[in-house]
Amino acid sequence: MTIEVDHVYKSYDGKTVLSDFSLDIESGKSYLISAPSGSGKTTLLRIILGLEKPDRGSIRLLGDYKYSGLNAGVVFQEDRLCEDCSAAVNTAMVNRRISITSAKEELRKLLPSDELDKPVRELSGGMRRRVCIVRACIIPSDIIILDEPFAGLDRVNRQKAIQYILDAKGTTPLVITDHSAEGLDFCRKVTFGSSDTLS
Repeated sequence: MTIEVDHVYKSYDGKTVLSDFSLDIESGKSYLISAPSGSGKTTLLRIILGLEKPDRGSIRLLGDYKYSGLNAGVVFQEDRLCEDCSAAVNTAMVNRRISITSAKEELRKLLPSDELDKPVRELSGGMRRRVCIVRACIIPSDIIILDEPFAGLDRVNRQKAIQYILDAKGTTPLVITDHSAEGLDFCRKVTFGSSDTLS
């Protein structure tokens, strides 16, 4: 399956944030979208997810695809966690087939065991981001989209999180936005600019 971003334009209040942007997101491939803040990275992800509509252009699902929308595992820039619930409950609630036991098993790959039953409001910013990463990767999905997923993570935990994402994703296409390419050499780099490029 390929997700085709086809000549997409988007403006807000007369300011253009995406101009004639195209990208084919292919199964098994990973993409790093790198650009300064305010350049349209999050807007692009929201358009791919169907949360916003482009002014012009389209998102098309190509191949043997039976549904009109995407089932996506997502990390947003905001954590979007239920503050009074534990890390395990926050992770299990995204899919009825995920038990608390299996959620804890996955979370232990990135978090200490004694943190899993605490309300997430008591966790550090870096721990909360790791909960978000596990929650996005634990569900079967058509695409994994991670918007600045490593905010608040030190270098060691960043590397652990990257390895976890790689192990979890299988052949699912992956799109990451991040200000740094450290540890993301496996991604095709998409750079926004006067002429958008893929390397």
